[in-house]
Amino acid sequence: MIKNKIAFISGIVILGICMCLFFPYPNSEMIYAQSSFMSFPIQTKDGFRMLGIIGSVLFIVAIILIGRSITKYFFRTIGLVVILYACLPYLLITAYQETFASGIMAISYNGDGTCDFEMLGKDLMMGECELALHNRSNEAVSFDLEFLESSYLEDDMRMTTLMNIAGPYHLTIEANRIKSIHLKEILDVTDVSNHMEGGASYEVHFKLWNGETERNL
Repeated sequence: MIKNKIAFISGIVILGICMCLFFPYPNSEMIYAQSSFMSFPIQTKDGFRMLGIIGSVLFIVAIILIGRSITKYFFRTIGLVVILYACLPYLLITAYQETFASGIMAISYNGDGTCDFEMLGKDLMMGECELALHNRSNEAVSFDLEFLESSYLEDDMRMTTLMNIAGPYHLTIEANRIKSIHLKEILDVTDVSNHMEGGASYEVHFKLWNGETERNL
């Protein structure tokens, strides 16, 4: 099945390098991506990410090498490699969090958080956010949470970070528990001139910290 072992091994090694470039732990670089390929952020508010572009090129080279090294089951093999590449980092992270990680390092987030905003008057806004966090450790974890802004908003425009007016939010999640977090606040935006008038934000991101340890999720 493998006609060129050197090409096959080279492809696997290059995929390993690609995975290390933007391994999504303890922080995820994809938070700031406006365009991406696989796990590589190609463009952010600050422009194109050269490292993301290099990673994308290396990924394609690795797939070509693996494809040329096999004699049959081409599409099946390439599909399996892509699926493993996409899933393996999260399997490794989960295994680490459930065995060795402690504190906020053991917290995972599926990325499905949402926030809704509605003006109640000239200077008051209703902000409501829902998200779920999973503490995979065997001990309760306490931390502070602060929202990060979406990378798709124009420069200096604020939406999700308006929730920080009432924050930071101190939370505790019991051991081995998924906690649904519902935050609903009346926000005074009198001194915030560059805020959205209302709307919804999906796949919200935030920063967790406990002492000197921080993570962006």
